[in-house]
Amino acid sequence: MRIVIGQGSCGIAAGAEKVRKALMNTNITSDISITGCIGMCYLEPIVDIYDDNGGLTRLVKVSETDADAIASYVNTGNKSFVEKLVVTPEDSEFLSKQTRIALRNCGVIDPENIDAYTDADGYTALKKALTEMTPEEVIEVIKVSGLAGRGGAGFPTWFKWNAARQSQGDEKYLICNADEGDPGAFMDRAVIESDPHNLIEGMLIGAYAIGAKHAVVYVRAEYPLAIKRLKNAIRQATEQGIIGENIFGTDFSCDFTIKAGAGAFVCGEETALIESLEGHRGMPRLKPPFPAQSGFWRKPSNINNVETFANVAWIINNGGEAFAAMGTEGSKGTKVFAVTGKVKRSGLVEIPMGKTLRDVIFDIGGGMKTDKPFKAVQMGGPSGGCIPSDLIDTVIDYKALGATGAIMGSGGMVVMDESTCMVGMAKFFLDFTAKESCGKCIHCRIGTKRMLEMLERITNGQGKEGDIELLEELCYSIKDGALCGLGQTAPNPVLTTIKYFRDEYEAHIHDKKCPAGECSALIEYKINADKCKGCTLCARNCPVGAIAGTVKNPHVIDTEKCIKCGKCYTVCKFGAVVKE
Repeated sequence: MRIVIGQGSCGIAAGAEKVRKALMNTNITSDISITGCIGMCYLEPIVDIYDDNGGLTRLVKVSETDADAIASYVNTGNKSFVEKLVVTPEDSEFLSKQTRIALRNCGVIDPENIDAYTDADGYTALKKALTEMTPEEVIEVIKVSGLAGRGGAGFPTWFKWNAARQSQGDEKYLICNADEGDPGAFMDRAVIESDPHNLIEGMLIGAYAIGAKHAVVYVRAEYPLAIKRLKNAIRQATEQGIIGENIFGTDFSCDFTIKAGAGAFVCGEETALIESLEGHRGMPRLKPPFPAQSGFWRKPSNINNVETFANVAWIINNGGEAFAAMGTEGSKGTKVFAVTGKVKRSGLVEIPMGKTLRDVIFDIGGGMKTDKPFKAVQMGGPSGGCIPSDLIDTVIDYKALGATGAIMGSGGMVVMDESTCMVGMAKFFLDFTAKESCGKCIHCRIGTKRMLEMLERITNGQGKEGDIELLEELCYSIKDGALCGLGQTAPNPVLTTIKYFRDEYEAHIHDKKCPAGECSALIEYKINADKCKGCTLCARNCPVGAIAGTVKNPHVIDTEKCIKCGKCYTVCKFGAVVKE
């Protein structure tokens, strides 16, 4: 038997390294290796056990105390030792209902071993491109595939490659944007941690296509494990002659550099990223000229994100037509989403374009984690928008999502139930955007700050007549006047929440009430004397001593002392504590 332990960031955070060490200390004689994130983040730590015939037994939510039971199973073949750890058929559907291309090796191969990648047909696409195809033929295959940039804008990949290819200059650069800054997004991190050679191969093919001899990965400094594994992969590929001079005996040569990001959300914008790469403060440049004409060090440059490059090798090996056969007329192939929030099965999901939000949230994600109904999903992070429950059957493609006021974005998908205040959600994203604004243009620097101040007033019960209309006016002014795409899309969370949840804004402003019961300034905790059993649990858990009463008698909350932490509401077993 062979034992494989999931060691992505999510697995390690859940205790996978402790599990690995515990297993190493048992009497297991089988090989114990690691892999990256399989995508089932809600079930980590995960241990996969392969028998001699390739059969798989997947164990989930494993702890170090399960090591002896696992050893007994491995040594005897008696599954009763680990029956309680085996993944359920329902949870297995999380993966079986996906179509994995960018994530095809994630959670399957050892990300720290180049041989594991080559055994999975790794670098065959690069060899094919370099020895059997011209750069123009590579670009044509990408064109036929319909691959669009997976970083958010959805711009045709072949067009960017072709523009850089046709630009004059002996020195060109190929850049990977791995500065994944959206709250709730972790697709790029998982790919680099779990399948770094796939990224390298895709980038090398792209560099060959545009005529670049230099490849740069700009990756978030907050991703130390991704950086570590990418450095290791670059070293291994260099030692085997896959990176460097005369790759596969051809005239093509290319080196690799990693740049740890500056920690700014705006550096996800391609021209701000280039500024940061050059050692300057990350602030967008005016376009044109575009990076394809004047990018890194004012040389022709091409920038794509991690997921875009992660599809390239598969497309070269399987043909552009195979990729284009998936998806919709205007959105080809698959898309990876990081599904988080109030959903039962959170993690990484890769599905063909053309599936619906319902397919992802309910069919794959398992629906709501709580007993509260689905309310909305935030798509595209701070640059995206909220899509309400009555649009749950919206098709996932660039056009359909754009029509709702949201965007595909890089793939963040935050699921919300009825307990989420939509005004508060808009405030959360505006707070993020206002803090992350680079400050170069007035509309973004000042406009987002003024909008945030208004949202703070509204959620504090100080909203006034005309605030909604003024918010809308500010939104459109910022969209029209901001310099870069990040500033232009910053108002989207506010515009979509006003569009679909205007009644919540009006309740905050006119009634001084938060319908979701989430804004602390607009709620009050009381105890229903008819339901209170006098168990004293609420009083014992109140951090400020605001609850008084005797055993077996109804208790009372002193609203002057109450700090509205909600602890009493959470611990009450009889539903006696109510929010008003």
